[in-house]
Amino acid sequence: MVSSSSSSFLPFLILTISCTLNPSFFANGDTNLIQKTCKTTKFYDLCLSSLQSDSTSPEADTKGLAIIMAKLAMANATGTNSFLSSTLLAKNTNAALTKNALKQCADKYSAAGTALRGSVQDLTSELYDYAYMHVMAAADYANACRNAFKRYPKLVYPPEIAAREEGLKRICDVVMGIIDGLVI
Repeated sequence: MVSSSSSSFLPFLILTISCTLNPSFFANGDTNLIQKTCKTTKFYDLCLSSLQSDSTSPEADTKGLAIIMAKLAMANATGTNSFLSSTLLAKNTNAALTKNALKQCADKYSAAGTALRGSVQDLTSELYDYAYMHVMAAADYANACRNAFKRYPKLVYPPEIAAREEGLKRICDVVMGIIDGLVI
């Protein structure tokens, strides 16, 4: 006959042995961290698909997820800067006003990349308020590109740049949402 104290000990013993034989059992504790984190952001689907496509996300804590998204935003800003720089060199961009607006946009996206690089450093150092400010600045730099085109009433804001602006702003919103969760 098994006593009640030994019968309650048996599940504990099995759990302990399982965890010892399978160290990944406690790795990162919560397997739903990405989903829980993304639910706190403005763009859940963007957050979820971005983090699920990154191979380092399953091992990351919330701060790590913020860093991954900030790096994604940095890649977006850098890619847009490259796109704008290559557009400046295109033969169909002869108008001086267009070249000037594109140059201003390229400069703004370069600054956005720098701000996002700063946010990654701040997140690593757990300086969340500064990280948030850097991400907010990066989103605003994208908006400044649109404003550069508004200065020239005859110019139309290219839809390719508008889409990239919207993309960067959304990624930045996701990063800021994750950082908000770190500050609490």
